[in-house]
Amino acid sequence: MSLSEIIVSEHSFDHQGIRLYWDQVSRAEATTDGSQKNPLIILHGWGASKKVMRPLAQMLAHHRDCYVLDLAGFGNSEEPKQAWCVDDYVDSVIAWAEHLHLKEFDLLAHSYGGRISLKLLSRSWGSRVQKVIITGGAGMKPKRSLRYYYRKHLAKTLKAPFALLPEPLKTKGLERLRATDLWKSLGSSDYSALSGVMRETFVRSVTEFLESSLPKITHEMLLIWGEQDEATPVYQGKRIEAGIPGAALVIMDGCGHYAFLDKPKQFVAIAEAYLSP
Repeated sequence: MSLSEIIVSEHSFDHQGIRLYWDQVSRAEATTDGSQKNPLIILHGWGASKKVMRPLAQMLAHHRDCYVLDLAGFGNSEEPKQAWCVDDYVDSVIAWAEHLHLKEFDLLAHSYGGRISLKLLSRSWGSRVQKVIITGGAGMKPKRSLRYYYRKHLAKTLKAPFALLPEPLKTKGLERLRATDLWKSLGSSDYSALSGVMRETFVRSVTEFLESSLPKITHEMLLIWGEQDEATPVYQGKRIEAGIPGAALVIMDGCGHYAFLDKPKQFVAIAEAYLSP
């Protein structure tokens, strides 16, 4: 097969009054090998965007059309009008697939996109999804250190006095507390970088664990994990593999949370071997 030019075109659609943007990444010339391949939807992780996933889409687009979404609040897409939970993001992905008129498609998701995917696949609508790749996927309850519980207790202690105040003093007091260096030091870097509706969205998302969704998923699934992933350690990939009968885990040596950026050619070779009809 000869390689041809890859075309990237940006599009948008409206979902619940907010504008969401997505890229179509495809070959300039149609494939001529006669095989029918499902389009591939690609979902990015928290704090990322379709721009991060675009190089991967461009490599995979030599084999199939790829669609890469900026999730609400990331990249070019607008923020939700109110705080979202994981199910709201699932609804937006379903609305996007409906907008694209996709009856069947494959799915590749990274990190937070993996969290969305697990929820989507546990729904009846998930029957439209054929093959699934999750890399560095979130959604499993992490192992917590004593330092985590100390910080959590300290945060509750700092907030407690404000609960006794009437409004609007309570809200103003909490806003001042959240602006202090001490409070910021208690949160994750992702949390500290956020404000307003996206901060509440982050809290609602990362405090929902999806172990209960795994038994509902009957899909064939490839899990690709970086051996050195610190954001979603390998034990979380093993937990997903154990919970889904059709899942198989591949661990890439010398890679971290972004295995597809650390070793792109190796990642694409693994992904395409799995996705091939």
